[in-house]
Amino acid sequence: MDTLQCFDSTCCSIEAVVSVDERGQIVLPKELRDKVGVRAGDKFVIASLQKDSSLCCIAFIKADALNSIVAEQIAPLFK
Repeated sequence: MDTLQCFDSTCCSIEAVVSVDERGQIVLPKELRDKVGVRAGDKFVIASLQKDSSLCCIAFIKADALNSIVAEQIAPLFK
């Protein structure tokens, strides 16, 4: 079985193991929320990675951070 390869050894780490409840919800541990600055009401974009037609990874990206990234990338197009 192939493994997902990172570009360097610092790009991936296991932060927590969580469960999905019967309503489909997960709880991010307080230590992780504090570490990354997640607050009640924050919005996230969920991105997925597929390998060989199977979902292998999901990532949660703060919507505000993604907005900034996109704005930086497209701003030069409007100059």
